[in-house]
Amino acid sequence: MKPQQRRTRVLDIIEREGEVTVDTLASDFGVSAETIRRDLAVLAEEGSVQKVHGGARRMRLHAEGTFDERMDEAAAGKNEIARKLAQIVKPGDTCLIDTGSTTLACAHALTGTTGLTIVTNSVRIANVMARGPGNARVHLIGGLYAPDNDESVGADAIEQIARFRADYAIVGVAALDMSAGAYAADFDEASIARAMCSNARKIVVVAHVDKFGRQAAHRICRLDEIDILVCDGMLETQTRLALQSAAVTVQ
Repeated sequence: MKPQQRRTRVLDIIEREGEVTVDTLASDFGVSAETIRRDLAVLAEEGSVQKVHGGARRMRLHAEGTFDERMDEAAAGKNEIARKLAQIVKPGDTCLIDTGSTTLACAHALTGTTGLTIVTNSVRIANVMARGPGNARVHLIGGLYAPDNDESVGADAIEQIARFRADYAIVGVAALDMSAGAYAADFDEASIARAMCSNARKIVVVAHVDKFGRQAAHRICRLDEIDILVCDGMLETQTRLALQSAAVTVQ
């Protein structure tokens, strides 16, 4: 059996069992423990499994905290992302922006850009943009109100988003997987983000470096569907190569 085939089967076993030992896998496949350790190292590097002492376990899906908790996380990095985004969006552009602590930071940075049309399901972002000096025209999407994130979600919100065509869909993520794409931790928020991506000329993902390599439950888009990734910090070589292969412009 070729190494890649064995690793695929090892991953299937870990996904099914939750956690397995090196010795068990070595016995199952009739190979040495060192061979299995190398397989697990490769799978861990890809972000497919989590290595533990003597074996590996299924990757835990990332769950986000409350909005206020997320606002306190990586504030400097989010401000750097917002600064970079403000250099991409030009006066007169139309932007779909979803709910998130990073996208809220981006909204603050965009307030000085004149003549924008903003379509958002976030009450906080709508308030920031409407009160900014750039005189943005703001469309606040309605729907089922989720008070923790001050956002609207659900079928009505998705139907309203479909009425717009934007230059950019600016979306935050809970996880960015180099093999699978951009993910959200919440089903409703992923649905909103997907609707925005479907109605924009370009998809812009704004993501702090901590989001790389995580896994979350609900996919927003494939990696090769992302047009622009705006992030902070240095990316690992393997990550940069994956983004380059998917034709994603990194800012």
